[in-house]
Amino acid sequence: MGPQQPGSWKTAYRSIYYRQAPEPDDPVLQRGKVALLVIDVQNVYLKRPDPATLDADGRATYAAWTPFHERMRGMVIPAIRKLQARFRRDHHEILYARIACHTRDGRDRSLSQKLPGWNNLLLPKDEWESQIVPDIAPQGDEIVVTKTTDSALTGTNLRLLLNNLGVAHIVCCGIFTDQCVSSTVRSLADESFAVTVVEDACAAGSDVLHRQELEIINMIYCHVMSSDELIGYLP
Repeated sequence: MGPQQPGSWKTAYRSIYYRQAPEPDDPVLQRGKVALLVIDVQNVYLKRPDPATLDADGRATYAAWTPFHERMRGMVIPAIRKLQARFRRDHHEILYARIACHTRDGRDRSLSQKLPGWNNLLLPKDEWESQIVPDIAPQGDEIVVTKTTDSALTGTNLRLLLNNLGVAHIVCCGIFTDQCVSSTVRSLADESFAVTVVEDACAAGSDVLHRQELEIINMIYCHVMSSDELIGYLP
């Protein structure tokens, strides 16, 4: 499913907790108080092996991840670029978070990034894999924080930076919706930041997980809207 139609964000992605809740007010986004936060859109997640080199299990995994890569290239990265262009044009802050460890062997990583499985990441900070993808690379003095946690708030000095910048409303996008995006959103909400998640500028490993997580976090930790809807509220 593509982005929501303009104006529909107030009733979309409602969980059982909020089916009967009144529609939220329009957000009031003030210059100097709103920032875009791009989460974990890094080379490691966009690279793909040559399918001709894979065995049967590898080809099955390749096929399972193809919708994610199609969404990233066809929707998410273009939506982030659109947001970047508008925020830069109007001089709103843009910040980035990326997963990267400071040590070569990753001994500074949090436990969640050392456990076996998907989240077992070893991304030294200066390696190609840990860099933000070139299509949405930071420009000028846009701030990048490096984290060894899922939440960009708990794993970095982002909280201090946002307070110093005077930012009160964070627009979140990036990957993965159900992991680092969600963890960051929840942490921001707990610290009383207002949060908007841009649904067409995020992705999870599957569309089911993406939509499910948006329904879980919407209305309590954030509001979910499309990039066009968000841009319509920017001053």
